Parts: sequence; C-alpha cells; structure tokens
Amino acid sequence: MKLLVFPVLAWSFALLASSLASAAIVEHTFNIENKIVKRMCHEQVIVAANGLYPGPTIHVTEGDTVIIHVLNNSPYNITLHWHGIYQLFTSWADGVEYVTQCGIHPGHKFTYKYKVIGQEGTLFWHAHSFALRATLHGAFIIHPRNGPYPFPKPYHQVPIILGDWYDTNFLDALEGALVSGGVAVSNAYTINGFPGDLFNCSQNQTFKMKVKHGKTYLLRIINAALNNNLFFKIADHKLTVVAADASYTKPYVTDIIILAAGQTLDVLFKADQPTGSYYMAASPYGVGMPPPLFDRTMTRGIVVYDGHNTRASPPVMPLLPPFFDTPTSFKLFSNLSSLVGGPHWVPVPLNVDEQMFITVGIGLEKCPLKAKCVGPLNQKFSANMNNESFMLPKGKGNSMLEASYYNVSGVYTTDFPDNPPMVFDYTNTNLTFNMSLVYSPKLTKVKKFKFNSTVEIVFQNTGVLKAQSHPIHVHGHSFHVLAQGFGNYDAVRDKAKFNLVNPQFRNTVAVPAGGWAIIRFQANNPGVWFVHCHVDDHQVWGLGTAFVVENGPTPETSLPPPPADLPKC
Repeated sequence: MKLLVFPVLAWSFALLASSLASAAIVEHTFNIENKIVKRMCHEQVIVAANGLYPGPTIHVTEGDTVIIHVLNNSPYNITLHWHGIYQLFTSWADGVEYVTQCGIHPGHKFTYKYKVIGQEGTLFWHAHSFALRATLHGAFIIHPRNGPYPFPKPYHQVPIILGDWYDTNFLDALEGALVSGGVAVSNAYTINGFPGDLFNCSQNQTFKMKVKHGKTYLLRIINAALNNNLFFKIADHKLTVVAADASYTKPYVTDIIILAAGQTLDVLFKADQPTGSYYMAASPYGVGMPPPLFDRTMTRGIVVYDGHNTRASPPVMPLLPPFFDTPTSFKLFSNLSSLVGGPHWVPVPLNVDEQMFITVGIGLEKCPLKAKCVGPLNQKFSANMNNESFMLPKGKGNSMLEASYYNVSGVYTTDFPDNPPMVFDYTNTNLTFNMSLVYSPKLTKVKKFKFNSTVEIVFQNTGVLKAQSHPIHVHGHSFHVLAQGFGNYDAVRDKAKFNLVNPQFRNTVAVPAGGWAIIRFQANNPGVWFVHCHVDDHQVWGLGTAFVVENGPTPETSLPPPPADLPKC
C-alpha cells in the first residue's frame, strides 16, 4: 500500500514546492444581501454579493492562498462553493450545505481559506444552499504562475457567464415547485446577467463586447444556469477551445460549443471578419425535457468591431441547433482531449482499485397527503443513483464532514451500492410504469474509498420516465473521461472505445441521454465530497451521493481540524 501512496505524496509536495516560492494571498470580503434589480420590465429582489449580479470575479495565480470573508446579511442560510477547485486537504472550505458545513446563518459570518494548486483556467464560485446560486455566482480565474499560456497570448480576456433569469420571485416559485413536485422554469437565459434584446425593456440590457480587428480574445465561458445545458455561438466566427474545467485541451476548432450546467470552457476568438457587429447567442439543449418543462428562449449579446457604426446595419445572427439536437451536442461533448505534457497535465492512472456502475435517472416520490402533485401518476418527481434517492441530512446536528471527522453516527451510512440493485434494459423508455424502478427510497448513503485508490465509474443513464442528459459533478477531484456512448454500456464491447492517452480531464461530465460515460480518478483528497447532477431540479430531487475519502498515512495527507468559526447547525 505504501508504494501506492508515494506517487500522490510526491505530486502534492511538488505542487506545493513549486507554488509557495512566490505565492500570494488573495483576500476578499463578500457582503451577501438582498438587492433589487430590474430585468424584462420588472423589479425583482435577488440575493447578491457586494451588490453585483453576477458577483465579483476572483483572480488568482496558481499556488495562491484564497481568503474569502463572507458576511451574511441576507434572510437565508448561505454557503459558497468554489466549483472545480480541488480543495486539496481543505474539504472544510468546499462550501456544500449539510455536506461539508452547515449554513452561515443570517447576521453571521464565516471565512473560507484554501490554496489553489495544480490548476489553471476558468472555474466559478456559487452558492450551494437551496437554489440561491441562480443569482449568487461569479467567475473564478486562475492565471499561470510559471511561463506563458500553451497557446498564443490573447489580446484581452473576457468572462462570459451564461445564466438564467426568473421573472418572478424565484425562491417562492421554487418552493411551490418543490411542494408540488414540479419544475421551476426560467423566463430567459442571460449573458453576464443580461437577457438580451429579444425581450421587452432589454435593448439597454444586452451584453456588448467591443473588439479590434485582427486581435484574438480569450473568452472564459461559464454555464452557471440552474437547469440547462446551453449551446453557444458567435455569428460567422470560429472558436478554438483551449481548456475545459481549468484543464488545458488540445486546441479544438469549431463554430459552436456546448456547456453542460456547471461546465466551463476557455475559448480563443479571433476578430477576423469584416468590420461590423455580430450576435453571440446561447440557447438550450433540452433533450428529454418536453415543453413546458424547460425555457425555450434564446439570449443574445453583441460583438461590435472598433469603428463600426451600429446604426448602419443590424448585427449578423448565428444559426443555433434545434433544442433536441443530440448528435451535435454529443460531438461537442465527446471530441475534446487533454493537452499531453501541458501545464498540470495528469496522465491516466492505469491500475484500478475500485469499480462502480451507477445508474442515473428520474423517478417518482409518493405525493404527500392533501397535496396536489404535478408529476406522472399525480406523484412528485424524484431522481436517483442506483435506485437510491439522496437526502441531505437536515436536522441531524452535524454536517456529513463533521460526522466523518468526529465519528458521529446517525448522519449517513456507508452502504451506497457499487452496482444497481436490479439489472434491466437501462435505456428502454417503455419502463415508465415499472413501479420497482420508478420509486426509490430517500436515504443518505455514501461510498468510502481508501486514500490514493484509483476509482473507475460507469455512469449509465436510464430511460425511466425520461431520457435526459445529466451533468454529473464530482467535488474535490477532477477525472478523466475515458469514453462516452449510447445504449447500455457493455464492458467487453465498449472497452475498445477507452482513451487512455489524452482523454479530457474535467470536474463535470454530461452523461448522454440514453447513454453512458465512464470516468477514472485518483481518490487522493481526504474528506467528504458531494457527487451530484448539476441540474438544480435533479439535485433537489435526489440525484446524488457522496464519496468519503479516508485520510492518508501521515499528518500531511490527512484532513486537519475544522476552522474555529465553522458554522453550527
């Protein structure tokens, strides 16, 4: 076992040594409070950080220490999650309510402190309590410490945050949807907080990006939307993907990209077309979500070349794919590959210690007495992994991480199954009324891993009720996406599709509707790590679990005690 531990120790200490020499402390204070904003002709009360929507952008250099003081002056319990940051040996700072901490109560404060090690590129931060991340989010940009980018230096860098807007009191609408078992559907998508000029009162609420002819721009694109995968395109221009989820990729040239909920892409955009104005636009990929269960609108921003008279002609409009264009989405999701030998490149671990087969899908929950539920059979929608519908341990007195650290029983159990309890035709959409598959128990079950073990997981989508694309996010780790495909995964047939040379390295994978994705990672980070669908409705419905990674053999590879100001339940 010691032989298995040495590589990760060497990796961790090498990262620390290379980063600490000139590392800085990046410190911010976030004042979280209600704010009135006007969109689409109406004023709405939202929760925002420092009065900004989207919230402040955090800039760090790889190796820096981040300190964020959070003052909660909102009426809600708040936690903040640093989406995609490894949190190496700092699981206490991951910011998932009831998993790694309890919420920061109104009128209270908490300080997040962690190092950013072994990552470069674009990530983001967002609230991880209730659905407050709808407006409480911002970009997190990690600049290289040693040397230039592994691509031509861009003239300028521009964060592009794709989100969604609810033209109502969103939290009240969501609460009603949860009671009835329905879905909260947005009224518009946004680019950097603006819905764009297709909506009433929005001509002056359209994101505009001014460019100089011949210059190359690095677009740091983030899908912060609650419930949708989004296509993105700029009319008449090519895009070159150079990083995904803060990991460099082999350059991939395309005229359109897609981001699952929770994913990020770094994209080079060259202003090489005739001087004029061009729309950038985003629209949903909504397979498995028939109207009215998803927002079918489009958001637009405008790219304006320097010297162009915007009154001379309207912007050129791109053609976006249909909402249910699975071939285009799969091509874009599956064609990226890692930049072998690039900064912080991680080779695929070849020896596997733990293998899991996890079904992911939608199901039902019994409708409460005297309630009116809007799901099939007049029941509530639910979701599950391996027929287990995850329930956050509310009211247990401890977060899951506290329970793990202090060995407190009654908060969770460690019997999450390695395989589904029943083998069936997973992608068969005619199983909707098979009651043994539709209903799942609501429990808090986790899977435990030995420190530094290599884990391989097949995520198999199911066709029960709906065949949807589920973006699965693993906290505390990035993983190699070895292969993706359609139908039921076959261990013999589909092994030939494995990419063990340069697979993409991500923190969120879009498991194809009616298909599967297989990932592999090293459980080298002790703590309790949430694993869930980043579509908010599906997460709330129970599409999740947690991985508990045990401590390593030394104090340096073990989780330290919690911070003194950790919020109490």
